[in-house]
Amino acid sequence: MSHLQQLESKLMDALQLTEQLKKWKDQGCKIVFTNGCFDLLHLGHVDYLSHAADFGDKMIIGLNTDQSVSRLKGPTRPINDERSRALVLAALSCVSAVILFDEPTPLELIRLVNPDVLVKGADYKIENIVGADVVIAGGGSVKTIPFVEGYSTTAIEQRIRQAKI
Repeated sequence: MSHLQQLESKLMDALQLTEQLKKWKDQGCKIVFTNGCFDLLHLGHVDYLSHAADFGDKMIIGLNTDQSVSRLKGPTRPINDERSRALVLAALSCVSAVILFDEPTPLELIRLVNPDVLVKGADYKIENIVGADVVIAGGGSVKTIPFVEGYSTTAIEQRIRQAKI
């Protein structure tokens, strides 16, 4: 199997992920879930995802579709299309699976994954994290991770615009 095929094998739909989750759970793996747009992967993302992966054995990323990113971030986003963003995430060794979602929130995906650990950025309070109640009710935990100061796709986009002026 080529390296690209290995990366592509981490891109899953709901059925593939369900089958893979069963295998991982049968092996006793601790499942971590996080989600986001991950447009223009940068140091802040890598730091966040690396720390998130430390909470378990397998990390699944719910990735917003292009349409979902546009609804959240505006008509100029995403900068990179969903397949590009998914493959870049899959290239990270700490990422076990990537699944796209188009819904306004990842709640249904969180219910599908039923992770042991749900992770979001520290800009969220645990009681405001979508799916936290579901994960906690299922015996899991919810963790937050602080951001690396000065790194965000929006900040990078603004710096590029200012440089062009």
